[in-house]
Amino acid sequence: MLLLTLTLPKPSPELIASGQTSAGLFWFTLVLFIITAFASATHDIAADGFYMLAHSPSSQAAFIGIRSTFYRISSVFGQGVLVLIAGLVERSSGNIPLSWQVTLGVSALVFAVVSLYHIFFLPRSADDAPRVSADEAANTWKELGASFVTFFTKPGVLLAIFFMLLYRLPEGFLIKMCQPFLVAAVEKGGLGLPTDVVGIVYGTFGVIALLAGGIVGGLVASRLGLRQSLWWMAAGMTLPCLTFVYLATALPQNVVIITIALAVEQFGYGFGFTAYMLYMMYFSEGEFKTSHYAICTAFMALSMMLPGFVAGYIQEAIGYVNFFWMVMLCCLATVGVTFLARRKVNPEYGKK
Repeated sequence: MLLLTLTLPKPSPELIASGQTSAGLFWFTLVLFIITAFASATHDIAADGFYMLAHSPSSQAAFIGIRSTFYRISSVFGQGVLVLIAGLVERSSGNIPLSWQVTLGVSALVFAVVSLYHIFFLPRSADDAPRVSADEAANTWKELGASFVTFFTKPGVLLAIFFMLLYRLPEGFLIKMCQPFLVAAVEKGGLGLPTDVVGIVYGTFGVIALLAGGIVGGLVASRLGLRQSLWWMAAGMTLPCLTFVYLATALPQNVVIITIALAVEQFGYGFGFTAYMLYMMYFSEGEFKTSHYAICTAFMALSMMLPGFVAGYIQEAIGYVNFFWMVMLCCLATVGVTFLARRKVNPEYGKK
């Protein structure tokens, strides 16, 4: 909290003078955001753990694409449907604060209903039980420390960490610059698409292709197993990056061509990401598997964060064409860690 106090900007005097906010309200809102982020992170950990406890390794592979699909649908709902609701209320009432009050109120009601469903009707797994009794709750910190120690002493942990950090390296660079490339002016090396067209092309057809890739990935993984499907999914993660090399080189203005290229790239990403999630589940198997999976997701976040820090600087220095060629060069990292990691995977893991 002290770090946030030192680094986050204060509300401008003009904004406070306008009556739209106050310094106290600003910090109160910031605290609410922190609580919301913490709740979101802990929910993700609990949901991941529940999924792993409720499914066998084979059914984990079979449903991993479905799980990813619904995760993406929730993102589309939050970033699209809720914004649409706010826009409709604003247009009918002319009151922007009211539009967001109604939208967030609806969201809170939906969360309350879903929470009640989870409490009373969500199926329970036989393995979903406390590891310690109430009398042993004082050992919680000891258990937490043990989960970290056992994670970093697992056989092959360094290789697993390298896999989690490098498998998505091309996407880590690409995901930060793809949308700026789509809207950047043609004279600056971009496609110059209007924002609404980007929303349709990338946010609609791209998301549909992403969902399809995740579903197909889950089906392939359940049929072939993780080890045998890893090469196919690594190819799906890397080869479609060539579509951005083509777009940056040819600069097509035909929206249909652009849509097809983006759909191919997003399908490949959804397909290839399936192996990444399944590998994290595979490595987390054993004692403390839910805690170990949470640590894996931290490395997953780091794998996207580190390239994102420098992607913009690199693009400005070398331009879009050379940047996307550099992304293709980063695919060698994906191929390398896939070659090393798949040899350590149980050939039967994930097969239905």
